Amino acid sequence: MKEQKQVSKWVNRLMNIFYYLCLLIVVLVVLQVFAFTSFKIPSDSMEPSLLDGDYILVDKCSGGARLFNVLDAVNKKEVNIHRMPGWRNFEQNDVLVFNFPYPGRWDSIAFDVMRYYVKRCIAVPGDTLEIEKAHYKIRGYNQNIGNKTAQDDLQEILDQKWIDENNIVLKSYPNDENLDWTIETFGPLYIPKKGSSLKMTALNKLLYGNVIEWEQKKKLTLKGDSVLLGDSLIHNYRFRENYYFVSGDKMMNSQDSRYWGLLPEPYIVGRAVLIWKSIDRMADSLRWKRILRKVK
Repeated sequence: MKEQKQVSKWVNRLMNIFYYLCLLIVVLVVLQVFAFTSFKIPSDSMEPSLLDGDYILVDKCSGGARLFNVLDAVNKKEVNIHRMPGWRNFEQNDVLVFNFPYPGRWDSIAFDVMRYYVKRCIAVPGDTLEIEKAHYKIRGYNQNIGNKTAQDDLQEILDQKWIDENNIVLKSYPNDENLDWTIETFGPLYIPKKGSSLKMTALNKLLYGNVIEWEQKKKLTLKGDSVLLGDSLIHNYRFRENYYFVSGDKMMNSQDSRYWGLLPEPYIVGRAVLIWKSIDRMADSLRWKRILRKVK
C-alpha cells in the first residue's frame, strides 16, 4: 500500500512537470508569434550598428504582429498577411527585419518566409526621397538619415572613381537604361502611402509597376502613352499598402532599396531593439561588450 502511494506521488509529480513544461512552451510560442523573436546577423552589411554574429531581439508588438498561414508560406503558396494593431508606426532610422521581397526575380515581388534581411529605414510612407552625392535627402526632413559616415565614405569613393577597386555597382533601381538613376544621384521617388493616388504615366509605370502588379495580381503594360492593368486602361492608381525605403549602414556592401526598390509593409517582421548575444566567429568567442546593447 505504501509503495502504491509513492508510485502515485511520483506520477503526479511527473504529470505536474509535464503540464508546466507544456504551459511554458505555449507561452514561449505565443511570445514569439505576437511579441518578440530573435534573429542572427549573417553578414557585415549593417556594420558598425550590427556585426556578423550578433543575435538581435526583434520587437513585433509595437508595430503590430503578423498573422498568416505558415504552411502555405513554406510551400510557396500565396498568403494573405494580416497585421495586428500596434501602438507606433515604423519610423526613419528604425532598424527593420523583413522578408526579402525579391527572392526569385528583380521584377516580381514574392513572399519567402525563410529569407530575412535587416536594414535601416530611410523613408516612410508619404516621403519623397532623393539621393544627392550618395547622401539621402527627404523633402521637409532636415535631420540626418541613415549612417552619415558611410554616406561620406561612399561619396569620397565615387568622387575618386574608386568604383572597380571596391566592387561597387553604380546603377540603381529601377535599373532601366532610359532612367539614369544611380546610387550617387537618385530620385525624386515618392514612397507610396496606403490610400495615396498617382497618375499612371510611363515613368510611374516604371517606378511602381512591381508593387502595383503585386497588389493587383495583374500584369501592368505600356501601350503607346497609355498604361493598362490587365486589359483595362488606367489613368490613376490608388495604393492599397504602405511602402518603405531601406538601406544598409555599410552602404558599400549592402543589397538594399537602392538596388531593388520598395519594401511592402506586410513583409516587415518588426524592429530590432536589443543585441542579446554576440559571437565573434573568427575567434569563436563571445563579444561581452555587445551583450544587452540597444540597437541604434
